[in-house]
Amino acid sequence: MKIALLGYGVVGSGVYELIELNKKRFLEEYEQEVEVAIILVNNLDKYNHLPHIHLFTNSFEDIVSKPFDVVIETIGGVEPAFTYVDALLKAGKPVITSNKDLIAEKGAALHESARKSGVNLAYEASVGGGIPVLKPLRECLAGDEIKEIVGIINGTTNFILTKMNNEGLSYEDALMLAQSSGFAEADPTSDVEGYDAVRKISILTKLGMKIALDWKTIPVEGITGISAEDVDYFKSINRVVKLLGISKLSDDGIYVTVRPVALSSSSKFASINNEFNAISVIGEAVGELFFSGKGAGKNPTATAVLGDLVDLLQNKKLKANVLLKEAAPLVNYPEKADWIVRNKNEGYLFLSDYNEEEVIHHKKQLGLQNMKHYLAL
Repeated sequence: MKIALLGYGVVGSGVYELIELNKKRFLEEYEQEVEVAIILVNNLDKYNHLPHIHLFTNSFEDIVSKPFDVVIETIGGVEPAFTYVDALLKAGKPVITSNKDLIAEKGAALHESARKSGVNLAYEASVGGGIPVLKPLRECLAGDEIKEIVGIINGTTNFILTKMNNEGLSYEDALMLAQSSGFAEADPTSDVEGYDAVRKISILTKLGMKIALDWKTIPVEGITGISAEDVDYFKSINRVVKLLGISKLSDDGIYVTVRPVALSSSSKFASINNEFNAISVIGEAVGELFFSGKGAGKNPTATAVLGDLVDLLQNKKLKANVLLKEAAPLVNYPEKADWIVRNKNEGYLFLSDYNEEEVIHHKKQLGLQNMKHYLAL
């Protein structure tokens, strides 16, 4: 099996290294020789020092003209990844991608191209790094009705909030530590404003609940507004704050969001710290399943990519196009819950057994409509 590898950053280089490391095992277990035949990058000069520089090209035309069996895309972003992947799917090449932006933005179009060509489009690595959650949703749980998906699905924000919760750091200091530790980009906007997580919860919702959903319509709130005072108050009432992606079916529609939530210190999510992710899936028949592990990084993400590759080695045929139900109406949090409202300069207001519409109405009555409110679970 010959592979065309698109991109050679953190994930792409990890994929190459794991393939090289596992060549003997692939041959012994699957009776196939697996090798990377060509690698597409933007700037060849960056890789001149590598012993396998002869595999590199900066021309997509070289990819198209080269004989290979499967594409692994790790470029990231929507373009040029979409143009490349769509063209290769239409040319009959199965594609494995770790690109959450691509799947969230262009997944429907790519699924259609894969369906028409009769080839696989796999993206286990696009959500949760090395946590195997998409494959169970698509395969093992396909016969169940998924009612709820909740998760810590962004390692950067979880690292920052862990430092704020456990070490008393300010948001600014925790962000600087995340950047110096390699857990946050120089421009952390996509992570800290919740955009990365909202793309991931849209992918989980589409696969798990089979509901058509445009990620741009999902309400999202990041962590930049969380103060040290908020964290201290939560500690005083035995709570910790985590950024959660939530997708929850109700009789009136679906509640989907990314937002900071004040969790009980006994919550299973409260102990998920630093760059680790965790995802809870609740099905009508199976009940709750809980997945956790490293949600980002070179080796965890590359391992998820190789899991999809092994499926191809085993000749597993994925259903390339999932039939999605019409988009359900987006609703506020559909159940009675506890809420914590900032009360201007007078501390915090704890509201018990309210639904979110009642909280919003109550805030308005008290002149607190511009004050932040936290869901408390």
